[in-house]
This record gives sequence, C-alpha cells and structure tokens, in this order.
Amino acid sequence: MTSFAAPDGTRLAYREVGDGEPVICLPGGPADSRYLGDLGGLSAHRRLILLDLRGTGLSALPADAASYRCDRQVADVEALREHLGLPRADVLAHSGGANLAMCYAARHPRRVGRLALITPGVRAVGVRIDGPMRRALALRRKDEPWFPAAFAALEAITEGVGSDWEAIAPFLYGRWDAEARLHHAAGQSANGEAVAHFAAEGAFDPEATRAALAAFGSPVLLLVGEYDLNSPPEAVVECAGLFPHATLVEQPGAGHYPWMDDPGRFVATVSAFLR
Repeated sequence: MTSFAAPDGTRLAYREVGDGEPVICLPGGPADSRYLGDLGGLSAHRRLILLDLRGTGLSALPADAASYRCDRQVADVEALREHLGLPRADVLAHSGGANLAMCYAARHPRRVGRLALITPGVRAVGVRIDGPMRRALALRRKDEPWFPAAFAALEAITEGVGSDWEAIAPFLYGRWDAEARLHHAAGQSANGEAVAHFAAEGAFDPEATRAALAAFGSPVLLLVGEYDLNSPPEAVVECAGLFPHATLVEQPGAGHYPWMDDPGRFVATVSAFLR
C-alpha cells in the first residue's frame, strides 16, 4: 500500500494493481476497497489506483468525524490526483462511491478524463428509488431457492417494520453461491461512523450537482446490473440522462457487483470504454 496526506492531514492509503494508464477507483460503503479485488481482471488493461476512503481499510481515522461527509471527501480525491501527478484522471466508482465521483466531477470537471459509474448510488443527484421499484425488481427472482426468506425481509424493511439487511443480500448478486457469500462477508463496512456521516445532512446538493453535470464534457459510462436491487436500472437510466455524453449499459444476469457475476463481460465493457 502507498499513502498520501489529505488536505486536513489525514493519511490516506491506496493500492495499485496492474499496469498501464492509471484509473482512480472509488469504493462504495464506505468500505475497505479490497472488496473490489482487481475488478474481475480489469487490471490486465489499466493500472487500478484503489483508494481506501478515510477511516476505512488502511486509511487513518480523521480527527473530525464530520469530514466523513461525501462532499468533504471530494478534496481527498483531488489530493490523490495531485499526488499521482496526473493533469487529468480517469475515474471509476462503484455504488455509493459514485456519489463521491459525481460530486468530484461537478466540482473539478476539467480534472476528469473518462468517468465510469458502476451500479451507481444516485443520492448526489436526487434520483428517487422507492419501495415499489425495488419490489418489482425483486419479484423477477421469484424462482430462486432463497427468494421466500429474502423477499419477506425486503417487504418488512420496505414497510418500516424490519431491519434484517443480511437476509436480502442474495438480491445483490446474480448468483448467490459460495463465492458470493464470501465476497459479501468480506465487503461489509467496518466503520459505522464513516457510514453514518457519509450522507449526513448537507452532504448533497442535487440541484447544483445536476446543473454542473449537465455541462460535463467528458464521456461517462453507467453500468447497471439487470437484477441490482441497490441501484435499480430504472433509477440509473434517469441518472444517465443528466449527462450530455453518457453511455448506459445493462449487464444481463448481474446484480450490484457485476465483475463478480460475469467478469469477462464486465471487463470487456469497461476496458473498451476506458480505452
């Protein structure tokens, strides 16, 4: 691991995997970036710069917990770009990390080359994801052996009478097998404070971010999984419409971690875009 200093002095760590032109990779969670692995083999095409967001992985805990807020971590991404000596950086972000990437692109549009948003979170731009949207998507998995228990937990959560998030984990994968179970267990956020503050009040200004992204001149890829309950295709379609130069790709049979469900298809799509 390599590290650098954030503007507030917090020591942040990142991991480099692969060779070639670098692409800054922002994890969701906020969680240790190790769950990204090498993104299904994308490291054969690009040098992945996998950032551990502050307070996660090998990055230090900040002195001020308020600095976990998404908009305040934009400065961390910019500090990493400067540390790498890149005039412009390609950026890839997964899940909640896409909120950070979109805030970064809105604030530093000339510093972003290509922007790849993988099963993106959409809170930063105010796209609504509601219970009926998730329910309709979940029902497409009704023939899976794990469906009854997972769907019952989802219904309880949607109705505000349940909180068994572990029970709905199968909905996040195209295949709920042993590999998926191990990946899910390893990718859980270990810093509850970082999670709690990431989307705290004031973290997002959707109207301003939408206005900035409407003028964003770089190419954008939005890749969504066909079955992704966390980032439903319907919501990602709306998000894609906010960019003037967006390509939307739905990966068949994939959930929230498309490089796990079909690494070959995932790498072909993303590497072609970045190339």
